Amino acid sequence: MNKKKQLFGLIGVCLLSCRPGGVTVEACERPNILFILSDDHTSQAWGIYGGALSPYVKNENIRRLAREGCVLENCFCTNSISVPSRASILTGSYSHKNGVYTLSDTLSPETDNFAKRLQAAGYQTALFGKWHLKKRPAGFDTFRVFHDQGSYRNPVIKSADNWIDDDQGVQGDTLKGFSTDIVTDLTINQIRNRDKNRPFLICCHFKATHEPWDFPERMKHLYDDVEFPEPENLMEFGTEKSGRTFEGQALEILAKRWEAASGNNAGWWTNYPELPFSVQGLGRDAVRRKAYRKLIKDYLRCGATIDENIGHLLHTLDEEGLSQNTVVIYVSDQGYFLGEHGFFDKRMMYDESLRMPFVIRYPKEIPSGTRNRDIVLNIDFASLLADYAGISVPELSQGRSFRTNLNGYTPDDWRQDMYYRYWTQHPVRPAHFGIRNHDYKLMFLYGDRLNMTGSDSTAHTPSWEFYDLKRDPHENRNVYNDPAYADFIRQMKQRLLELRESVEDNDKDIPRMQEIMVKYYLKNESH
Repeated sequence: MNKKKQLFGLIGVCLLSCRPGGVTVEACERPNILFILSDDHTSQAWGIYGGALSPYVKNENIRRLAREGCVLENCFCTNSISVPSRASILTGSYSHKNGVYTLSDTLSPETDNFAKRLQAAGYQTALFGKWHLKKRPAGFDTFRVFHDQGSYRNPVIKSADNWIDDDQGVQGDTLKGFSTDIVTDLTINQIRNRDKNRPFLICCHFKATHEPWDFPERMKHLYDDVEFPEPENLMEFGTEKSGRTFEGQALEILAKRWEAASGNNAGWWTNYPELPFSVQGLGRDAVRRKAYRKLIKDYLRCGATIDENIGHLLHTLDEEGLSQNTVVIYVSDQGYFLGEHGFFDKRMMYDESLRMPFVIRYPKEIPSGTRNRDIVLNIDFASLLADYAGISVPELSQGRSFRTNLNGYTPDDWRQDMYYRYWTQHPVRPAHFGIRNHDYKLMFLYGDRLNMTGSDSTAHTPSWEFYDLKRDPHENRNVYNDPAYADFIRQMKQRLLELRESVEDNDKDIPRMQEIMVKYYLKNESH
């Protein structure tokens, strides 16, 4: 559809709402925005994206949002790790633009973001829960956020009154209770006590479902005696069958963490629920299956607590008469492996980690019960929110509003592929970049730290992976060396270079990366 038709479509929505006998004049007011962000709440555990776990997920409120709004089928992260993803969401830019590459990096308060833009435009702005960007939040009239990642129980909360940066120590107020409930209560209080003469932006950021996947006592017996189905590739040991070129973060590592914490949970880096745990005396397959069963139970109980609290938020909007003129977004900062390929954690460009589950409801504009397959990125969120508010995007923004897409009008020049880069180097999860379109995925695992914070000095010999997503949606077989795909791979290699240039991620000032590109990429570009 051409741009003129898209424009007329949006104008029509407003005219229909504002004409005599239409909905109300209020339909053309700037909407409120409730932006709900969770951590690692992967699409496999939402229950609205299909998959083996769908029948078991407690998700009545996520399903309500999907029923009343639009679900994005192909929303992707540009760097699948919490701190960089959050920085990209706020600024609308890739890691190499906003300077937040790894978990160890910080977002400068001076950096422009969508909250600053909405605040300057008259929105009342608030942030509650997980911030994780280390320095003081900017652009928010009110904020109460966790120290560092926060804890599930009795978290330390920091505000403008007691702020110190995370690296300066722990300081703040300890709030009694479970973190997901606390963040919801803070958000509800803000909604009820808002300035009714101005629109609001409230960012409600849960710690859940991040490791250690804790849950309140009321969820303790959810899934008692339930036997969960396994991913088809749970028992993938090694790389011989799949052709995978990296080791990955295997479930056995998680089992070792639980065993170590069972001896001294209070002294471990975090407190895991449902201990003690042991795999002593079990064979290889039994160890993996036992680890998987514990992970899924803990994880889905943790996720059920999110869904329950989303219900409280939606109920509050209903009570306050705000549901029609409030954009509600629920999204996770990235995906997560739940036993697929035998993995847990995220970071890698496989779809379980790459995909960001996303649902949005705005009854005045977005058709209910719809699903959209356009490729949307986390760098697009800032542009969308700016569009709804009628303001300009953050200065570093590289994204694009997908407002018309949500209304069923996809621009003719909308992206057909996306660029991804994970910067942190560890031998089991090498630094890499890649391209994904609707049918194929190509990954270049360059495997070098390039002086990135939090990285291992051990390099990974550069390697390639290519997946046919139509025939192999679970990425079980790397077909990079299959001659049948040579032409596709050659084209995607060239397109990947073009994407890197278009987003200005060209490593021109990094000699080591230039060496790698010449030896392992450009030399073999013809495949």
